[in-house]
Amino acid sequence: MTPPDASHNRWSDLGRPPLNETALRRGLLRPDALWTSLEVVESTGSTNTDLAGRARSGAAGEGTVLVAEEQTAGRGRLERSWTAPPRSGLFFSVYLEPGDIPVERWGWVPLLAGVAAATGLAKAAGVDMSLKWPNDLLVSVEGVERKAGGILGEFAGDGIVVGLGINVSLRADELPAPTAGSLALAGAVSTDRETLLRAVLRSLEHWYGEWKAADGDAAASGLQAAYAAGCATLDRTVRAELPGGASLVGEAVAIDGDGRLVLSTEDGLQQPVSAGDIVHLRGAAGGLT
Repeated sequence: MTPPDASHNRWSDLGRPPLNETALRRGLLRPDALWTSLEVVESTGSTNTDLAGRARSGAAGEGTVLVAEEQTAGRGRLERSWTAPPRSGLFFSVYLEPGDIPVERWGWVPLLAGVAAATGLAKAAGVDMSLKWPNDLLVSVEGVERKAGGILGEFAGDGIVVGLGINVSLRADELPAPTAGSLALAGAVSTDRETLLRAVLRSLEHWYGEWKAADGDAAASGLQAAYAAGCATLDRTVRAELPGGASLVGEAVAIDGDGRLVLSTEDGLQQPVSAGDIVHLRGAAGGLT
């Protein structure tokens, strides 16, 4: 008998076992829970693309979770690619329908997901995490800040799809860029992906519930303060690379009520930034920009 191709064997890397969909569903899908369905697929291009398509066709309801063991065309902000070895991280998307909450407040949902992921992973993996505005998850590897995850939100159907990609067990020789890191390289006490996924989804359920209960008011729900407390971008000199090619340099002084990053520029103005790429210039202990 010809042995199966190891590259297609989900148990080919014993250090990276497959997720147990049945156990995840049993632990997360409860009658009173936010999460209503959960599916684990072996491989897909992008969980965000797949779930957004389902939402637009009416095939996904609030609380749908789609997880992939491998993403071959994962997307970050500005259409950047996100790739990693199979089963080396958490690659998943959730679909949320904020309902009657004013649409102008929905921009907080990806930031909410960042707070939820950082707090959930800090508890489950024992790793200090911080947030780079607007959507990066940072860890410290040998005293240097590294990006270990990212978040992407997009409107679809009657709600919003939020995708998360988190490097869990990537080794140094597997990192896609010098600025990348992983929970394992940051000294995580656990890299069990089922434990970590449950922790993130439960934290996301908590923060989403608080935010909805406050009618999407980030200040009243505690979300604005929590994001600011965990944001590594604040109190640093940064360069905001804005849509259209312009840029703005200043000290990041606040996250405002709309989730925008407020920069204090050399001319004394307070300039809110709602979208753009942020480069950390000074005030950091490490090499991440």
